[in-house]
Amino acid sequence: MRKLLLLACILFLSPAALTLAAPADAFQVRVEPHTVDPGDPFLIRITGLGKELYPEASFAGRTLSFVRCGEECSAAIGAADVTLKPGRHKITVSSGKKKRRAYITVRHHAAPVIHIAVPPDKATLSPGDEERVVREEYLLKTLWKEQTDKMWTGSFELPLHNGISTQFGVKRIINKEKISFHRGIDIRGGKGEEVRASNNGTIVLSEDLFFGGNTLIVSHGMGIFTVYMHLDRFCRNAGEKVSKGDIIGFVGSTGRSTGPHLHFGVKVQDASVNPVAFTKLKL
Repeated sequence: MRKLLLLACILFLSPAALTLAAPADAFQVRVEPHTVDPGDPFLIRITGLGKELYPEASFAGRTLSFVRCGEECSAAIGAADVTLKPGRHKITVSSGKKKRRAYITVRHHAAPVIHIAVPPDKATLSPGDEERVVREEYLLKTLWKEQTDKMWTGSFELPLHNGISTQFGVKRIINKEKISFHRGIDIRGGKGEEVRASNNGTIVLSEDLFFGGNTLIVSHGMGIFTVYMHLDRFCRNAGEKVSKGDIIGFVGSTGRSTGPHLHFGVKVQDASVNPVAFTKLKL
């Protein structure tokens, strides 16, 4: 009899009453998009947060950084690293003592293959060059770990609006021997064309690197970096703040390059991200 009375009460409750009956500290997780290719970014939005609670989330061994996106709302940018296997991957989210799970599906993607010929001294390194490359790789890995407050505003933009000659994720066979995966995009350009900052941030590196040539890196905060390689020259230096659209350098062919172009890369929490997909995120 008690069960019948309880059922009757539930049937006559209005939708508003059912909403009010929800726990005051409940929160919801939404992932956009929920199906991605290797190297694609995604957004996590958490709503229904208590004002005093700040969410935490982890995905594929990386901790995600959140910013407020409204009252009782937080958002974070994540990325499916190019090394992540196809399939369904879990995102663990917590706020206070409450926990939720969300999922991202990574599609199988067969990388295109291209063959590249470069001078022998750029493919087979001398002992001195190998030492230099190791030092530079360590320098970059250290940079990707730096966490600062959010500096970017709105969506990111491509730094040069020309055609793309080499897409993200392409498998490159160099001089018929060495294999590398393209972790950015190559944008066509003539020597001296202006290269602009993708978003607001601080320049954290402007140096001549062995592979990247004149390379400039901008930190945008929250573990997000944009990378500009093979520049002919810089017009801004490390330590300077830049705004979206500022001229930061000029197209060149320095480093391991076969002609003038811009290599543009994006890093999110140390993951290499498809720059085209990243600029399509509605931030």
